[in-house]
Amino acid sequence: MLHAKNAGEFLKNEKAVDSHDKALWFVRAKRDKAVNKLPEWESLRETASGIKAHTLSRLDEYLEEFERKATENGIKVHWAETAEDHNHLVRQILETHNVRKVVKSKSMLTEECGLNPFLEASGIDVVDTDLGERIVQLAHEPPSHIVLPAIHKTKEQVGELFWEKMGTEAGNNDPSYLTGEARKDLRRKFLEADGAITGVNFAIAETGEFVVCTNEGNADMGAHLAKVHVACMGIEKILPKREHLGVFLRMLARNATGQAVTTYSSHFSKPRKGAEIHIVIVDNGRSKQLGREDFRASLKCIRCGACLNTCPVYRRSGGHSYGSVIPGPIGAILSPGIDLKKHASLPYASTLCGSCSDVCPVKIDIHTQLYKWRQIVAKEKYLPASKRMMMGGMSKIMASPKAFEMAGKAGAWALKVVPRGIVYGPWNPWGKEREMPEVPKQTFGEWYKEYEQQESENGNAK
Repeated sequence: MLHAKNAGEFLKNEKAVDSHDKALWFVRAKRDKAVNKLPEWESLRETASGIKAHTLSRLDEYLEEFERKATENGIKVHWAETAEDHNHLVRQILETHNVRKVVKSKSMLTEECGLNPFLEASGIDVVDTDLGERIVQLAHEPPSHIVLPAIHKTKEQVGELFWEKMGTEAGNNDPSYLTGEARKDLRRKFLEADGAITGVNFAIAETGEFVVCTNEGNADMGAHLAKVHVACMGIEKILPKREHLGVFLRMLARNATGQAVTTYSSHFSKPRKGAEIHIVIVDNGRSKQLGREDFRASLKCIRCGACLNTCPVYRRSGGHSYGSVIPGPIGAILSPGIDLKKHASLPYASTLCGSCSDVCPVKIDIHTQLYKWRQIVAKEKYLPASKRMMMGGMSKIMASPKAFEMAGKAGAWALKVVPRGIVYGPWNPWGKEREMPEVPKQTFGEWYKEYEQQESENGNAK
């Protein structure tokens, strides 16, 4: 199982695991305080979920409306069916304008499409300008979180990385100092760039405008300094009307990091004089997901990352253990739709506690979808042979009252008489960190028979 194996690697560094866990739980607690200040929070969730469900039901109409309005505004609209189409289109736009240096704000879609290595292979220099993205880019790592891409790194690791890559003071791990040095370096990159790439948080069908949310203002810096701005957008980012935007802007930052609103919510409606705006609208498997009734609601996601912050498995296994661009619970329901065989382990990276669904601002039934993916993975026989055999055996035992009773008695007997060294042997990974339960004096079945007999003797039999 890929996720379990990768998580084992992450868990070897106990200090880093504890730091990761605490940092994410701190963000989760901030989120709770922020949303609890809004008495209308649940009403907002209902409204947001309804808007998204309606939009998905008429997605083709709203996308075509957006294309018409954006084109009227002077924005050039392009369509990409696959990640490869997207990458070729972006490169073509940049090469048409002789762009060799690009600054890019955070975009999970471009990560999904593998845009950075594609452009770099074509001789185009790409610099990620979100601080977290810049850290993982310098470390040659993928993001481990959709909002906090470098959350897996300690300040000591970042200090050492900046010293090695940017020549900062050796041993200086002060976050303010490191942030300041990164800003100086990035400012030079902004001034040198002749192209900018951003993601898209929301696009408005009735106006043809789109909105990019950042906390660092890096999307604005790039887009306003460069002569050409390329915005990359998944088809699910569309909203019907501008009045709907207020619902989502109130929810996005609150649910993500506990802020009242994202520091910069930048609206792009038309290119400035002498510059160009291109928007590349990408499918890349989203239409297939839309056609899956059980999983359609996953396209409501606004990428706040709250389901990652609250997930006990994600917090203790790290984002890289998922082996997919979108990690955590939301990634575990999106990724199998792209490549079921490759991501068959991800629906099992969950306790199914339902906390992910509880914090989702658009009310995606994440834990229910995880359970449904597990059924598909088992049906398609992507489970390891050992697990298939074990699950088949358990299915037969639990379907037979007699076999279940015998298995329970055998287990209780074994725990009483089998030496501890055997019970807690290497075949029992569950027992590495836990004690097996104490064997009760009698089983529930035995207790119930005794209870019924006493009731009968007392004349209380039903």
